[in-house]
Amino acid sequence: MSSTDIHSFHGGLKLETYKSLSNNLSSLISPLPDKIILPLKQHIGHPANPLVKIGEQVYKGQIIAEPDGYVSLPVHATTSGKIRDIGLYSVPDPLGIKAPCIVIEPDGMDTWIDIRGVDNYLEMDPVTLQNRFRDAGISGLGGAGFPAHVKLKEGTQTEVELLIINAVECEPYITCDDRLIREKPDYIVAGTRMILHAVQARKCIIAIEEDMPDAVNALLPLLDDDIELVKVPTIYPQGSEKQLIKTLTGKAVPSGGLPIHMGIVMHNVGTAAAAYRAVSRGEPLVSRYITVTGCIPSPRNLQVLIGTPVRHCAEQCGYSEKSGNSIILGGPMMGTLVQNMHVPVIKTTHCILIRNKLNQGTEMPCIRCGNCAEVCPVELLPQQLYWFSRSSDHNKLKQHHLFECIECGCCSYVCPSNIPLVHYYRLAKNEINQRDLSITKASESRYRYLKHQERLKHEKKKKKLSVEQLSISGKPNEKKAYIHEAVRRGRAKRVKKQQVRKDQKDE
Repeated sequence: MSSTDIHSFHGGLKLETYKSLSNNLSSLISPLPDKIILPLKQHIGHPANPLVKIGEQVYKGQIIAEPDGYVSLPVHATTSGKIRDIGLYSVPDPLGIKAPCIVIEPDGMDTWIDIRGVDNYLEMDPVTLQNRFRDAGISGLGGAGFPAHVKLKEGTQTEVELLIINAVECEPYITCDDRLIREKPDYIVAGTRMILHAVQARKCIIAIEEDMPDAVNALLPLLDDDIELVKVPTIYPQGSEKQLIKTLTGKAVPSGGLPIHMGIVMHNVGTAAAAYRAVSRGEPLVSRYITVTGCIPSPRNLQVLIGTPVRHCAEQCGYSEKSGNSIILGGPMMGTLVQNMHVPVIKTTHCILIRNKLNQGTEMPCIRCGNCAEVCPVELLPQQLYWFSRSSDHNKLKQHHLFECIECGCCSYVCPSNIPLVHYYRLAKNEINQRDLSITKASESRYRYLKHQERLKHEKKKKKLSVEQLSISGKPNEKKAYIHEAVRRGRAKRVKKQQVRKDQKDE
């Protein structure tokens, strides 16, 4: 029986889950696709730098791109084959941009590099364990994709009271974490204990929704006093970091603050499984569970290599691409609408949802009903953010805490005018980020220009001082005498030549 008191957060929604579409069947291991597309950036932070060349043979688990800085992760080949291209490809992005990717043509052998696990992780120093997670390329598999080692390092620098493993799968349709827990509960529990050792937390909780009884029953026999399993109410967006912390502790993460400032570290249940593989087997993060569901013949969960095209995954569930369908990566509330099915599955892809466009309403003017504010779990003013987004009033958007928005979609869901509010917020965030980036670049350019002018001024001054010093030392007079002597010699040579020509003429 859990000893943790359950609290509530503002707003949220009770939604139809549609989880029975995909969670009653065991997961399938997806076959190798014709090509693997690996973006150099699949997480928050800096993209990795390629280490391979076109035509090079690579093997599964091999590092093909190295991290660029602390908040960055390596990219590993997810199967063996040849590097066919390094260039710009469509990636899961709400704005439909292309990004640098490495493309592998699988050889069908799926040959691993030499990998080795650790027999006893408890004998490892926490920092060494963190580095192993980093080298395995582990990022959060729940949504944002924050590099795991960064959170863990913050934990060892600050005393951690509570480690939370997030098994709350609150968004409709998505069941990949549910199937992962039910099929590999030992991975989850062992990985949780490894993260617990790496972060040195005093207490550990696995939080899971009340409507996941099979997953609960799979975990319970494996737990001991070091890990507490807590069932939380099924309400959206319960699985969001700040809302789950409020539910479990009754405390709110301050605006602009981070959970670590409260002595809390949170990781997704999929991250725990990846941690187990990285430590016990030495495997980098090369695959994940995803849910393929919606308007398809056979919704199901798949075990998919990272970099597999979305089309290939959908075809495993009997789907044939049709006009009039929307392809969403993620759930119906927070998912990313993509323009085509050629984009790859990345580390943060947990669902491929196919929906009928005919069910989407037409956007109409705002009627100022206030429903959006009532359901906002962050207690923002969505209506005001909408107006300021439409008018590109960036200062007002910042004053109204636009970047506190978690893009959960509750406001869009209850809007009677069918206004895609989150879409406008995302565009506004991108505009502000681009503007701030331009300002930063302009400031850096001005700084470099002023430093250049300062150097030129300094060199001019230095040159002037050198001339003055030479003048004082008398060297300019020596130089003048040298010039006069050179001119005299030149004249003497010319006179001599003229005399020789004259003598020859007289003869």
